[in-house]
Amino acid sequence: MFLKELKLTNFKNCESADLQFSEKINCFVGLNGAGKTNILDAIYYLAFCKSYFTTTDRQNIRHGEDFFAIHGDFVTDNDETQTISCVQKEASKKSFKCNKKEYERLADHIGKIPLVMISPYDRDLINDGSELRRKFIDGVISQFDSVYLGDLLQYNKVLAQRNTQLKQFWDNRYFDRNLLTLWDDQLVRYATPIYEKRKAFLQDFMPIFQKYYDIVSGTSEKVDIVYESALHQKTMAELLQESLEKDRYSSYTNVGIHKDDLSFRIDNHPVKKFGSQGQQKSFVVAVKLAQFDFNYHKVGFKPILLLDDIFDKLDDNRVAQLVKLVGNDYFGQVFITDTQRLRIQYLLDNIEGNHKIFEVEKGKVRDDG
Repeated sequence: MFLKELKLTNFKNCESADLQFSEKINCFVGLNGAGKTNILDAIYYLAFCKSYFTTTDRQNIRHGEDFFAIHGDFVTDNDETQTISCVQKEASKKSFKCNKKEYERLADHIGKIPLVMISPYDRDLINDGSELRRKFIDGVISQFDSVYLGDLLQYNKVLAQRNTQLKQFWDNRYFDRNLLTLWDDQLVRYATPIYEKRKAFLQDFMPIFQKYYDIVSGTSEKVDIVYESALHQKTMAELLQESLEKDRYSSYTNVGIHKDDLSFRIDNHPVKKFGSQGQQKSFVVAVKLAQFDFNYHKVGFKPILLLDDIFDKLDDNRVAQLVKLVGNDYFGQVFITDTQRLRIQYLLDNIEGNHKIFEVEKGKVRDDG
């Protein structure tokens, strides 16, 4: 699958753009703040129904306008064209369509456009809290397992309802164990398969991750992603029973898969505490490349790969190696941003495969061939 054409209207700093892409490598060059990353974010929107960077859709409407629109024509491996459209008006609900048919649930679109993005913000996976790491593993699995995504959405819904119930108990100074059991039973129902699939995913993912870390880092260090969950020791039902009194007095569900975490390690040492900047950069790039590889084997066709400002992440030798890697036939369509035209041109001249370069300046995009 590849993105053949992208049309933007009033998206972030871009008033209008109509771009035709190479099936292989596409590069956007321009100064910082020109709008290169915004184009990648628009492509990301069409795969995940949301921005990679902002949580509120209306924040992506160009200043002074009352809507944005993103339209993309994707060509499948069967040479069929799928037109994906996202329109957000200032005072309306977001509209998301495939071939002019609107989705009733955005979750039904997830996985139809496999995509992996590598960004400088990925280092937050190491340095930020557990929520971001859970979102990572959930996002990877959800792209190829719609049942997992459905269970996760239901679990979060039930969790919110249970927390509301606990707060009502506290506010009204009463407690009904039987009523809480209704929510407990549903949490157990959804938590258990989520836990099992997270565990199975990491077992399959680790050899792939190690392979790409070796390539990116140029070392033989052993990397690991350790799944931390209270469900390793006890069932969800047992955990809820043991935490009952604590939940009552905190008005919050203190146990469950929403508390799970991932521990990133190099040679059995936490990357956050002991990893150098170079090791941390190599770690997150390798994680994302392994995500590409894993999804490719799961869905049967190559995800689109977005590389945003990779020169911020790796030294020149590593970048050259990475560009050469993603330029081979194993990878599909790739989008790259960079601030230096000559640097990206030099890298592209040393790999096989067709490519296009686009100049970006103040939100305007020009096809330079």
